[in-house]
Amino acid sequence: MIKRNKATLILTTAILLLPMIIGLIVWNKLPEQIPMHWNAAGEVDGWGGKEMLVFFFPLLMIGVHWLGVLATSLDRKSKEMNGKPLQLVLWICPFISLLVHTLIYAQIMGHDLAVEIIMPLAMGLMFMVIGNLLPKCKRNRTIGIKLPWTLKSDDNWNKTHRLTGKLWVIGGAVIMATAVFGSFVLFFTITLLMVIVPTVYSYLYHRRHKDDQ
Repeated sequence: MIKRNKATLILTTAILLLPMIIGLIVWNKLPEQIPMHWNAAGEVDGWGGKEMLVFFFPLLMIGVHWLGVLATSLDRKSKEMNGKPLQLVLWICPFISLLVHTLIYAQIMGHDLAVEIIMPLAMGLMFMVIGNLLPKCKRNRTIGIKLPWTLKSDDNWNKTHRLTGKLWVIGGAVIMATAVFGSFVLFFTITLLMVIVPTVYSYLYHRRHKDDQ
């Protein structure tokens, strides 16, 4: 995976370094305390030093990014996988990093963004993209719904991922459509259902067909 996607890896790592470069450029203009977390109402309820924003978060995201890439590369099953799901591993961290750092830097610069609306919109879009890719994932140990029952059976894996793909596309669309309400409870409930329903389905399918395995 690393050799085949060398150019993309260089690009995504550069994107993850971008917030650090911007932070160093405007270092002297940054306040000592930076908004780091927002509550369900979109109000800042967590602060941190500028060192955390400029150095810790970008380096942490790079570490998570490369850990995911290495884990996928070491999984022999990933070599048999469609290229599109592998792109998810390469782009998920850069997407999250750009989103979070954009919101933080915008807040620092005095732009009062509606975080409680922007985050559900972005997350809903991400769920829809992932939902489109999940049915294309072949059984592996790094990408997808990795449950004991899905990992034991190609049939269980495929049926669970087809259901999950549809559910996540619909759930993502509902999250985006209801983002205007800025309701954390609604967002959390929909997301929880998107996780619980495939898990229960996979388990019940396993129980129903365990004699066939």
